[in-house]
Amino acid sequence: MNTKYSDLINQTYYFPQEEFTLNKDNLQFHNIDLMKLVEKYGTPLKFTYLPQISNNINKAKSWFRKSMEKNKYEAKYYYCYCTKSSHFEFVMNEAFKNNIHIETSSAFDINIVENLLANGKINKSTYIICNGFKRDQYIENIARLVNNGHKNAIPIIDNYEELDLLQGQIKGKFKIGIRIAAEEEPKFEFYTSRLGIGYKNIVPFYKKEIKENKKLELKMLHFFINTGINDNAYYWNELVKCIKVYVALKKECPTLDGLNIGGGFPIKNSLAFEYDYQYMIDEIINQIKIACDEAEVAVPNIFTEFGSFTVGESGGAIYQILYQKQQNDREKWNMIDSSFITTLPDTWAINKRFIMLAVNRWNETYERVLLGGMTCDSDDYYNSEQNMNAIYLPKYNKEKPLYIGFFNTGAYQETIGGYGGLHHCLIPQPKHILIDRDENGILATEVFSEQQTSEDVLKILGYDKK
Repeated sequence: MNTKYSDLINQTYYFPQEEFTLNKDNLQFHNIDLMKLVEKYGTPLKFTYLPQISNNINKAKSWFRKSMEKNKYEAKYYYCYCTKSSHFEFVMNEAFKNNIHIETSSAFDINIVENLLANGKINKSTYIICNGFKRDQYIENIARLVNNGHKNAIPIIDNYEELDLLQGQIKGKFKIGIRIAAEEEPKFEFYTSRLGIGYKNIVPFYKKEIKENKKLELKMLHFFINTGINDNAYYWNELVKCIKVYVALKKECPTLDGLNIGGGFPIKNSLAFEYDYQYMIDEIINQIKIACDEAEVAVPNIFTEFGSFTVGESGGAIYQILYQKQQNDREKWNMIDSSFITTLPDTWAINKRFIMLAVNRWNETYERVLLGGMTCDSDDYYNSEQNMNAIYLPKYNKEKPLYIGFFNTGAYQETIGGYGGLHHCLIPQPKHILIDRDENGILATEVFSEQQTSEDVLKILGYDKK
């Protein structure tokens, strides 16, 4: 009878997979022995596997290159990293090894850009795509960047007033883009995104405010769908509308030569995950080329702003099961040594699924459980996985510690969880380590931050005035 945890995984999914393998009884992630990490650093533990950031960037660049060659698409592709996914320096340092560009969303992003410039991580030919709703500090920072000679800094106009605010502070001629306010899927509570300018208003806006303005050079039309790049009627319908606006605008504006299709590539959230990235890119490039050829306008340079896709699959978290509570005849609660609300907030806030697997004891029998965090909040739990209503793990045994891992958690979790700050019920922030691999394949680990201490928390709360 197949009763082992390894049997369950093998009969439910194709296993092993590219990043997940088994070494006897223990799980390996990109050939990293996770139990050795636990033995060395303890739990709860967060980690970032830096090479995966470069791996995903170069995969996307390769897919776009192949698609452009296949479709005889005579323009360039620019990969931009969406900083809000993870602002950490170690992420930026790894990402910008790969000749990419950057997308910002708020004022302090520009300070990060200036730091990257000062340290030679990027240069003045790097595109800085400035998105988001812009007010005083953001406008001031963008203006400082442009006035200091960064000609490829392109503020994306989100609303009509921003144009005047930017012109008031930027000296001389500068480049801009316009964001389309996409219409949302019917399931949304609203019909149109709060970001950008409506489809029908863009060409009139250009004619009235930009066309005869010698200070402005329109270079980019920006398009983003909140639900991401998906092979469904909604996405293709919105893309077609966007391309029509680009064609109409290009006929009025010779300087327009960039189409930014935003971010939205999904990342793996289950061992059953399937997504044909190359097919999606082929279709997007093909649709743009057909429309431009029919209208007899030049095809645009393509920009993307991948955030989660860039950094998400590099991250993970490991917890120990501390205790099991049998709450009734059906429900067993495995309690982890941290909190989902504070360390994986998307599981709580938007019911996001990550890949969850046992780290050890794969050759032992399994049971159905729920996972609970340490806070006193009833919402601090995780009870769903792809194709399952509950979670199955090796049976709890007080004498045999069980460790579990959540994978592909590298995007948004630290910033949403309030890295370095206060957390619900004052549950401390876990230790975070960085994992790298040299040209010979040798792994190296270092501690980025130690687990938060009571002294750290008391100081934030004002108890330590020193």
